Amino acid sequence: MKKIAVYGAGGFGREVKMLIDQINELGTQHSKWEFAGFYDDGLEKGLIVNGFPVLGGVHDLNEIQEDTDIVIAVGNPITKKNIIGKINNQRVHYPVLIHPNVLIGKDDVSVGDGSIICAGCIITVNIKIGKHVILNLSCTVGHDTVINDYCSFMPSVNISGEVRLSQCVYVGTGAQIINRADIGEETIVGMGAVVSKSLPAKCTAVGIPAKPIKFN
Repeated sequence: MKKIAVYGAGGFGREVKMLIDQINELGTQHSKWEFAGFYDDGLEKGLIVNGFPVLGGVHDLNEIQEDTDIVIAVGNPITKKNIIGKINNQRVHYPVLIHPNVLIGKDDVSVGDGSIICAGCIITVNIKIGKHVILNLSCTVGHDTVINDYCSFMPSVNISGEVRLSQCVYVGTGAQIINRADIGEETIVGMGAVVSKSLPAKCTAVGIPAKPIKFN
């Protein structure tokens, strides 16, 4: 059984540990992991979180001497990208975590290393999901959509078909994105927003319809 740990011991990190438990309970035998603990640069090494230790931070990850799967449970896309950029240990591997009840099409769907797809999600057909993408609880992704690396979607986001999301997009809880919209890199879509047309890069957009209110 391969070891796995979660970087990030906050709320989402603890939920990802729950996801690992559910994969172990409901998944196939070959997908099971032994949970080792958490890594988090913001917490003291040795602190116990939900019965498991904080094993250190990025420095400690770079010192690991055995193959270990690591899941980056950080919602902020830019922070997540920066953390991954600091990890240079060839012993660290990034598994894909998909909850057993996710409905995912078999026709031309790809999911990149380190991505997390939580319970209740529906992913249809001809979809490309990049590396280290988070699809939180009950998100839907429609046909021919491309989601680039490091994007994060909070619970109950609905993405219609033929949408293109550039790197490091963050979409808040309950937001909706219509067909054929493009969203530029590092853009933030607010909670409950309805994206009815494409959005530029590096902006924060809110409302119905979603409009940029500032540029990052």
